[in-house]
Amino acid sequence: MSTFAAVFAPDGGTWRGTEVDLGDADAIDDITDLMLDFGTESGSDMTLLLIEADDEWFAVVRVDETGSDPRVYLSDERVVHDHPVAGILSEAGGLGSPAPVESAGARPDPRPDGDDDLLSDLGVDGEELRSLSVGGGVLPGDVLAVVAERSGFADLLDTMRL
Repeated sequence: MSTFAAVFAPDGGTWRGTEVDLGDADAIDDITDLMLDFGTESGSDMTLLLIEADDEWFAVVRVDETGSDPRVYLSDERVVHDHPVAGILSEAGGLGSPAPVESAGARPDPRPDGDDDLLSDLGVDGEELRSLSVGGGVLPGDVLAVVAERSGFADLLDTMRL
């Protein structure tokens, strides 16, 4: 399973970011602590975590300040049974817990879940985020590129993904 994860925080008029390894995360506290530590280093109260796995799904996690609950958006709730990080995010975000989907050849459409308005103030409203999540032919990495473009850190994300 190939997973890309990076945390970003605004630093004045620019953004800082770093790729992170979520392999040791057992609970949402592990993930939010990592995000808050990076935000503190960057001098920011807000951090975003972008996750993309296997060109199948993506997630966005937002923490606005120490002590606040993380806001979570998952592009396809069906992956929570197959990907440990997605399971952690699902529990933390209060997302639904769907039954595993039996594969009979064609995959049904993705089922996004979570706080789809977590990026509205950064230029991606909930309706657009959900539309991108279920749009045919749009890869998770492409959706994260749109998020980064609108938020102002597209070049930083591109350099990480090379």
